[in-house]
Amino acid sequence: MAAPLAQASAGPSLTLLVPGGLWLLALLGPLVLLYILKIKRTRRRVPSTWLWAAAQRDLMARAPFRRLIAQLPLILQALALALLALALARPASRGRAFTGDHVAILLDTSASMSAAARAPSGEATTRIELGKRLAKDLLSGLTPGSDALILEAGREARLVAALDRDLVRLKAAIDPIAARDVEGDLGAAVALAVDRLRQLGGARRIVVITDGNLARPAALRGVSLPLEVITVGDAVDNAAIVRVDVRSGSGPAGEAATGDADALQQERREEVQAFLVVANFGAQPRDLYVTMRQDSASDVLGSRRVLVKPGERLPVVLTFRPSPGDYRKGLLFELSPRDAMPLDDIAYGRVPAGDKLPVFLASGGGAQGAPGQGAPGQGGPTGATASSGSPWLARALASDPMTSVTSGSLPDLLGAPALDPDTFVVVDGACPHDVPGGDLLLVNPPPGRCFGTLVGPMLDRPTLTSWDTADPRLRFLTLDGVHLRAASSLEPESATRALIRAQEGTVATDISTASRTGTLLGFDVGESDWPLKASFVLFVRNLLEQARAHRAHGITGPAHTGEPLRVSVPATARDLQAIGPAGERLDVAQRAGVAVIAETPRAGFYRLSWQGPQAGSVLVPANLTSVAESDLTPKPLAIEGGGEVAVSSAGSQPDAHTEWTWLLALAALGLVVFDVWYFTRAPRRLQGQDRPAA
Repeated sequence: MAAPLAQASAGPSLTLLVPGGLWLLALLGPLVLLYILKIKRTRRRVPSTWLWAAAQRDLMARAPFRRLIAQLPLILQALALALLALALARPASRGRAFTGDHVAILLDTSASMSAAARAPSGEATTRIELGKRLAKDLLSGLTPGSDALILEAGREARLVAALDRDLVRLKAAIDPIAARDVEGDLGAAVALAVDRLRQLGGARRIVVITDGNLARPAALRGVSLPLEVITVGDAVDNAAIVRVDVRSGSGPAGEAATGDADALQQERREEVQAFLVVANFGAQPRDLYVTMRQDSASDVLGSRRVLVKPGERLPVVLTFRPSPGDYRKGLLFELSPRDAMPLDDIAYGRVPAGDKLPVFLASGGGAQGAPGQGAPGQGGPTGATASSGSPWLARALASDPMTSVTSGSLPDLLGAPALDPDTFVVVDGACPHDVPGGDLLLVNPPPGRCFGTLVGPMLDRPTLTSWDTADPRLRFLTLDGVHLRAASSLEPESATRALIRAQEGTVATDISTASRTGTLLGFDVGESDWPLKASFVLFVRNLLEQARAHRAHGITGPAHTGEPLRVSVPATARDLQAIGPAGERLDVAQRAGVAVIAETPRAGFYRLSWQGPQAGSVLVPANLTSVAESDLTPKPLAIEGGGEVAVSSAGSQPDAHTEWTWLLALAALGLVVFDVWYFTRAPRRLQGQDRPAA
């Protein structure tokens, strides 16, 4: 176990925190000058001058100054001036000192550090403010010649101030540090501190200031340098929303308006269903209200009153029926009354884009193929202007009651400016560039390069031999007994992209990109008996389920604070702009139809907008929802393993220095008051002055 960093100094020492305050001592010169200057007297005619002999000598002397005589007012005023000068210099006696030559101070900035706390003086503050005060106090205890660096430990490590001996500069770097809405990880910050101190000579130490609510306590084990952990903040009760999920479902719409009582039936209407988990980490039951409302709106969409027992995690379901204008709008979920950590009393969600998945079926034919995607006029094996498989595809797509199918030509698809970005697109008989919408199914494309797959010559009556049963698109189905009249041979970019193989070659491949799932069938389903099999309907249903899941959650699922945010955008998008929860502009990168925001330090709504042929915008919620950060009960930090580790609380730390400003100022005020009394006191009467005459 390492010795604590804060050790008593060898002897008492006095430090002037603001040496510039001693300038007030320069006023001692004018004060003394006032006492040695001769008074300029007015000439008066009197009968005799023997009573004013001293005054006559002053008038006859030519020197402007007189001999300085020690007087009580002069001494009092000089002492008061000296004490005020020392008070302005803020003298402080050092109570402890760091023994290390190089010290790294790590300040935990995770979400739990935003919890309310009490300062030693009793004032209300937060844990992060207590940590910042402690860090400055530690800097004040640095021994002469020592240097320090400051690190911020949130989700990622950040160097706040490099190694420096200037205490004023180091303390100024601590001021802007604030708690972030992220789950903390001290491991990266400790590793960075070790890396910065490893190459230096002399005594090296690392100090970690945290509240002890560590999601990964193992990060403090096995440190190669002496490590001290100082905890701040007391245990407080807290309730939080630790999980949120918003789905589109259906509920009863009430009885039909027509028909007799025996013919009444229940309709099903779309509704938004929000699933939340409320946890109570305190020692007492909590009576809470859980409410749901839209972003920037005051009307409550749903509310429930719940009683959460100590240590309980209670599921809560809130529902409301949306209108078409509510789709993709933000939702706020709130707990009331608020508690010590308001951050986790709010969660964010988004209204799903409707319960029915939009589907666009485009019949392209060979004439609609994009240049370079095949010879004009070639529309597949039959050379027809429209594939014979389109009716079968339309029938299979429409068999899903949760889809809304639109049919049209390829120009209708490419020229649709208001196409829903999550539309499942099926193109039969063509392979165009820049297909709008979401997930994609290409059927019977013309020869040429198509989304990284080379569509080759025709295969006559290929025999299917294998298919990738591990792929979600082909799960729960078999292609035994399926016969193809003809199919194009496909050469994918890699062998792992092959989905369906025949004895003569590959006939179906995966053409997915970073922003969408894509499937390519190298044959016309109308030129096979596959539509007559149950596996065909199951295959289409698997594609729709995948598209529906992507539509509900995006390509990466719900966003968590501290993690990069990835959002699917059209491949033609340009001039991307990202706005954070506080209205700040964020850096955003785009590649292969995916917009990436590298850092999401705050919980709330992130808004992305873009220009181009398919201009649009999207709102993405990001939540903390962390049990480790919301549980503010004390946790023992019994850290074992390699390295020297000491654990202590901030309350047990002695002050680095004691300031004497107030005491000196009080003494100066006392001297001034005594001086005023001395000048204004009543003159003492001579002895016998009040006796009556004999």
